[in-house]
Amino acid sequence: MSEINNGPGMPDGWQRLWAPHRLDYLRGENRPLEGNDVECPFCRIPKGGDEEGLIVARGTYVYAVMNLYPYNPGHLLICAFRHVADLTELTIEERTEMGSFTAHAMATIRSVSGAHGFNLGMNQGAVAGAGVADHIHQHVVPRWSGDANFMPIIGKTKVMPQLLAQTRSDLAAAW
Repeated sequence: MSEINNGPGMPDGWQRLWAPHRLDYLRGENRPLEGNDVECPFCRIPKGGDEEGLIVARGTYVYAVMNLYPYNPGHLLICAFRHVADLTELTIEERTEMGSFTAHAMATIRSVSGAHGFNLGMNQGAVAGAGVADHIHQHVVPRWSGDANFMPIIGKTKVMPQLLAQTRSDLAAAW
C-alpha cells in the first residue's frame, strides 16, 4: 500500500487540474483594492473594443461582458457604464436597462447554449462578496441540469468547454 504523502514533487495518485490564473485574481489582479493602483476594470473595459474587452453588447446605460473568472460557460456581467457602487445610486433609466439587459442575456444564452436555468445576483459591498465593490454589476450565470457534478463539489474545479473569446462571439452574434 502506497503512502498518501510521498513527499514534495512525488506522485500521490491524485489528478490535478491547475488554474493558476485564479491566484492572480485572488491576489488582486485587475481589481481596484486598497493599496492596489488599478483602474476599475468595469470603467476600463468599455473604453476599448468589444472583442478585446469581451463585451457582448452595449446599451445606453449598461453593457454585457464575459466574466473573466466564470462559474459556468456563458457567465455574463451586466455592468453600468457609470461608476457607482450601489443599486440605490442608479437612476431609474439605468436600473430599467440593467433589468432589460439581464432578461435579454438570459434569452440569448438559452438560444446559444440551451441553459436550463440561471443564477442572477448582485453582491452589494465587499462584505457581501463583491470582488469589485465600487462598481455595480449583475451576474447572469447559466445553469444546466447536472452541471454541479463532482468536479466543483469534490475537486473545487470548473471545466470550461469553450474559450471566452468564442463564447463572446457566439453570444454577441445571437444578441
